Amino acid sequence: MISDSGLEFVKSFCLQLASHEPIDDRERESIKTFCELAPSLVAPFDEHSDPTHVTASAIVVGKPGVVLHLHKRLNMWLQPGGHIDSGESIHDAALREAREETGLDLQHFGAEKTSPRFIHLDVHPGPRGHTHLDVRFLLWATNEVFAPAAGESQQVKWFSFVDALRVSEDGARGAIRVAQQIVDKSL
Repeated sequence: MISDSGLEFVKSFCLQLASHEPIDDRERESIKTFCELAPSLVAPFDEHSDPTHVTASAIVVGKPGVVLHLHKRLNMWLQPGGHIDSGESIHDAALREAREETGLDLQHFGAEKTSPRFIHLDVHPGPRGHTHLDVRFLLWATNEVFAPAAGESQQVKWFSFVDALRVSEDGARGAIRVAQQIVDKSL
């Protein structure tokens, strides 16, 4: 249970980001922006506290490749993700959002299936003039059949990494490239 609305996470994450190697200039700029803005937020995880807030998403990989869903409002192929619920850790939010939006059985990627693996950071505009400081984790799907929750986009699809990079928006491409590097090294 997280009781500080993300304050402790932001402090430790900015320290972690100092040694994180960005995949491209967009992520490099996102890291700079995150560490400038997030520490001044009263409740970084609370979307109602400030128009700028931390969000969580996941690059979901499995034997068939990488999962994207067609966002209902934006009409773009994106990784699953969203806002962090009250009392929820950021990695639990990424896991919950990915499960809701894909219906897949998911676990954290790597030898320790329970250890969250941060892979990418992207700062981008959200709806209603908000700014999302989106922290991305890598998840592994243990099955391949989609069953998104009611109310979620029903258009969820497996893509090869090449095709995912082709159809996704700029902000997702860096995370997909990092995921591909990690998956390729683990094979």
